[in-house]
Amino acid sequence: MIEKLRIGIDTGGTFTDFVIHHKGRIQTKKVPSVPHDPSQAILEGIREFQDAAYSLLIIHGSTVATNSLLERKGARIALITTKGFEDILFIGRQVRKKLYSLKGEKRKSILSSDFCFGLDERTTAQGEIEKNISLEELKEILKKIKSLKTEAVAVSLINSYANSSNEKTIKKELDREKILSSISSDILPEYREYERTATTAVNTFLMPILNNYLSNLETKIKKADFRIMQSNEGYISPALAKQKPITTALSGPAGGVVGAFQLAKLAGFRNIITFDMGGTSTDVSLVDGLIRRTNECVIGDFPIRLPIIDIHSVGAGGGSIAYLDRGGSLRVGPQSAGAEPGPACYGQGTSPTVTDANLVLGRLDPEYFLGGKMKIYPERSFKAVEKLAKKINKSLLKTADGIIEIANANMEKAIRVISIERGIDPRNFALFSFGGAGGMHAAEISALLKMSKIIIPNNAGVLSALGLLLTDSIKDYSKSILKDAEEVSGKGLEKHLARLREKSLKEMIKDGFEPKDISFLPFLDLRYLGQSYEITIPYRMPSKSQKAFPFIGDFHEAHKKLYAYHHLQRPVEIVNLRLKAVGKSQKIKIKKYPLMTKNPEKAFLKKQAVYYAGKKHSASLYERSLLEPGNEISGPALLLSYESTTFIPPSFKVLVDGFLNLIIQKKR
Repeated sequence: MIEKLRIGIDTGGTFTDFVIHHKGRIQTKKVPSVPHDPSQAILEGIREFQDAAYSLLIIHGSTVATNSLLERKGARIALITTKGFEDILFIGRQVRKKLYSLKGEKRKSILSSDFCFGLDERTTAQGEIEKNISLEELKEILKKIKSLKTEAVAVSLINSYANSSNEKTIKKELDREKILSSISSDILPEYREYERTATTAVNTFLMPILNNYLSNLETKIKKADFRIMQSNEGYISPALAKQKPITTALSGPAGGVVGAFQLAKLAGFRNIITFDMGGTSTDVSLVDGLIRRTNECVIGDFPIRLPIIDIHSVGAGGGSIAYLDRGGSLRVGPQSAGAEPGPACYGQGTSPTVTDANLVLGRLDPEYFLGGKMKIYPERSFKAVEKLAKKINKSLLKTADGIIEIANANMEKAIRVISIERGIDPRNFALFSFGGAGGMHAAEISALLKMSKIIIPNNAGVLSALGLLLTDSIKDYSKSILKDAEEVSGKGLEKHLARLREKSLKEMIKDGFEPKDISFLPFLDLRYLGQSYEITIPYRMPSKSQKAFPFIGDFHEAHKKLYAYHHLQRPVEIVNLRLKAVGKSQKIKIKKYPLMTKNPEKAFLKKQAVYYAGKKHSASLYERSLLEPGNEISGPALLLSYESTTFIPPSFKVLVDGFLNLIIQKKR
């Protein structure tokens, strides 16, 4: 009988993480990432499982799309749009990063104006075709595009969200010419021409890159059911990921949020703030009973208007480099040492990083890095930090402590953005910490924000990979309405919704799901008439006793909560109808154990000097894999595991719960 293995793979900036689920047991693995070819680390990590005796299900969170955008290393593309709108990507929106700055902001597009072509066609906002496409004109444009040696073509015609027939005509010709392309009515069938065109162009920019990457993986990973994680908290097939690569941006962090949400729910925590600190960046997200999503995102200055988990990222990770700015002030990040050369202690780099500072302060055990499987060089960390210390005329320990304080301040600010700046008190939330470096900073971050509890799950260093094995297949669909709610009938909305359901059902069944395993969650984007931005509200139809749409009242309440005011008499506009289709998949089960003894002596390793708040302390070191449910530990302590280390400051204590989570809080 062929044994089933489920493998979650998350490619990070420093390490590629693996979680292997086999016969109810979880095995973890970390392999150094290979930035120039991420597939190398993946193939290395699964080599032992590529055997005929195993049936593999692989769910992969990829950074290929994100890195291509950040580094602007995508394809050579062209744009076909309506005549007169060729400059739409260059005009953009009158939105500035620094509102009060007197300096103009430079914007870089992913293609030049020479690669933008206009077709003499027209569709009205009501969906009427005023002017059809001339095939002769289209063929002339395609000749020019071929002469430019483009790799893919983006198509975004004005008002194609209302009627996509002209875009589909162009798509047929592009397919006939075997030119890779994406059309806006498939990528984002919503109004707002700039955002729709920009999202389609970015998707096209990534298509050849992700096509090559996934095709290479599929060729080398044989006899495996392969799935790709999206940034909307669900996975899709590689075929769909090749068509819509933009949906895979931030897929790794999305897997972490899903994993945190599921494990926190099991442990009895409804409200959490996820804190994912890796080697290159820190990602935070707020969960108040449900995973929050947004329809607006910016990656590398590119606006992306697609459903995505609401994640805020900062350039602060274990590999973040400490340096002096022009004014002589100490800074940390966003520059990172990455996987190559890595922190100084890895043996190749010379720049001091957050990891090096932690090592100098005794918060890492050099002999137990990656469970003792990776050799590191502490003397290189001391040398790198000492060099920086001399520049600022501080001691070695004070400099290392300063690096940690600055990194913590950067991460604290990220959490404030998603909580306090939105009118949400973080003291009502638990900090759910994971990532390879999260456990070393979680206690100090929680203290800065006065959060009462910290949760650090078992296998915290690979939680994003574990989260991939806890996801469902999710697809999002939308339809622009753009009408006053009073002008829309319930039957009309239900008719639009039925069409979206029919489309999603066909695609889910095509992916192998039974109708009984598919659920649909409808939403509406609403705003007061005249506003520029919307709030997404769950769609609810009125009961027989209700005359008005109940979602109108829901919108008023949400608006007041978000902006501290509402206008009950002001007309409400329905902007978009959305449908989230969920294909329920078989997930791995997390086992709960009965509570045992409070004494953690079985896991005790040794004592080690650590420096905290300017003082030297003697910390107890424990092997986390030997801790049992019910164990209690008082700080200062270091809890060592294969994929991460958790630092417990002197004023904190730990309880190991039934799911092997570390529940950390301040001593009373």
